[in-house]
Amino acid sequence: MYDFQEFNNPEWKLLSQVSRPSRYCGSEWRPYKNKISWNDAKLKICLAFPDVYESGMSYYGFQIIEQLIHSMNKNFIADRVYCVWPDMEKLMLENNLLLTSIEHKKPVKDFDILAFTLPHETSYTNILTMIKLSGLPVKISDRQNINTPLIIAGGYGAYTPEILSEFIDVFCVGEAEALLPNLLLLLSAMKDYSRDEKLNEISKLPGFYVPEKFKNEIITRQYTEKLFTLNSMIVPSINIIHDRAAIELFRGCSRGCRFCQAGMVNRPVRERELNEAKESILNIINSTGWEEAGLLSLASCDYSGIENLIDELSETLNERRAKLSLPSLRMDGFSIGLAEKLEGLRSKHGGITFAPEAGTQRLRDVINKGINEEMINKCLNEIFSRGWERVKLYFMMGLPTETEEDLKAITEISYRALKLGRSLGRKRANVSVSVSGFVPKAHTPFQWERQNTISELQEKGRYIKSLNHDRALTINYHEPEQTFLEGVLSRGDKKICNVIYRAWETGARFDNWTEYFNLQRWLDAFEFCGINPDDYTRERNESENLSWDFINVGVSKEFLLRERHRAYQQKLTVDCKNGCANCGINCKTKNLP
Repeated sequence: MYDFQEFNNPEWKLLSQVSRPSRYCGSEWRPYKNKISWNDAKLKICLAFPDVYESGMSYYGFQIIEQLIHSMNKNFIADRVYCVWPDMEKLMLENNLLLTSIEHKKPVKDFDILAFTLPHETSYTNILTMIKLSGLPVKISDRQNINTPLIIAGGYGAYTPEILSEFIDVFCVGEAEALLPNLLLLLSAMKDYSRDEKLNEISKLPGFYVPEKFKNEIITRQYTEKLFTLNSMIVPSINIIHDRAAIELFRGCSRGCRFCQAGMVNRPVRERELNEAKESILNIINSTGWEEAGLLSLASCDYSGIENLIDELSETLNERRAKLSLPSLRMDGFSIGLAEKLEGLRSKHGGITFAPEAGTQRLRDVINKGINEEMINKCLNEIFSRGWERVKLYFMMGLPTETEEDLKAITEISYRALKLGRSLGRKRANVSVSVSGFVPKAHTPFQWERQNTISELQEKGRYIKSLNHDRALTINYHEPEQTFLEGVLSRGDKKICNVIYRAWETGARFDNWTEYFNLQRWLDAFEFCGINPDDYTRERNESENLSWDFINVGVSKEFLLRERHRAYQQKLTVDCKNGCANCGINCKTKNLP
């Protein structure tokens, strides 16, 4: 419901002076109203997303965490806050205004916990901005002996926590469903204890890295066997990036792509029951009125009941003229049956996206993609023959062992797709290609690899684009400068804390937004701190200590090394559904001989 008390928020007087003032207006539709008064709450948690409102509200995990906290029925208040755009930041500083939460309109500094989600490395300077605007000390060293909210963080960034370890009090290593209940119950019982006492007790819980209390032990990722189910969602009052109802079909991935951090750190695969998935998405559609439903996972077509689920959803979605989207599809999983199911829905009006990742079979085998030319051709044939006219393809450049032939093959596959579409009567066939620079990620078989330089990626991107001579084929590549920064931050150590602080201090904000990204500012920060960024994009020796080795995500280092060696031998590794590759996760799949 709309809360007209929000109009008393002191930020409102600034809205006429900023771009997109709707980001700060709140006035969302919420499926529940917090009945606990501010003064009676045992614990107050402010969930923080280090990007603008329309990005944060598109993040499915945020909806899970807030409702998970409310479901505990422990008199906890959960609210949210998002990063403000630089124009609003400037005005807030000039007017001495503090960052406030979305729902309760309370200063963030008045909460017991400020909990950041770490969605991507290039959002890290925004974390410092939000801490500063909350009226809190940015560095841990300045928080001693004062009463401030505990600043915690979770998400993929918590698997390489050292580069934020001077700013974050507690890192949650693993999944919210497994970590938050224990943490919140502990802190609600320790409400009147000192900051130091709280941190000391948190450090004893499994899955929590507390930099101040760390004693060189192994921090083991915690995960849940049972996924949390949403039956409604908060509906924003403005358009957001992914403006839709959504359900997570399953978590994890059995495929084992060697470049994919999400596929490694989210093992084992945990599927949602078909009836549970159906009821959840229908409940959300019915209670919110969204006109699109998203079935989310790392590879939606791998869901064992995908065709039956679409059958179950079709009648209701068609009645509501709602579109169905499957954001993550594999070309080997796109069956004739799945194509038939989707054909009857509005999904084909928005086009369809696949990620071959590499242009040649040799390189696809290196990365363990598990698809071949026959699968690609069959998939494209099904798509165009059933009425789709727009196809988007994702590739990477800079992968280990890559050659010019691999780059050339990206355009060849794209042209082949376009030609096939036209041959099947799609005169307006359109193929869009996006090429991103490969970034070696921690906890993957490629964590030891060298990352291509900016100039190498620029040269490769230009080469791929130069091979395109058809207006119906568009090819774009991600900015190599941003890829470079992501690479440095994704494999950084504690020394990078100083660089992040210096870059932020000199104006770095929203580094994932092209209009604000400034590479020179970062290069100056590295120079100021006496650090060579190339040290972080170099190839690592397999025997050297890595700054994230103390984080145990479940897959063993021996498995990752074995997979790296198999990559260079162009050997495929079995899909977990078909046998066990002995990755170190204790799951129920039978071992291969």
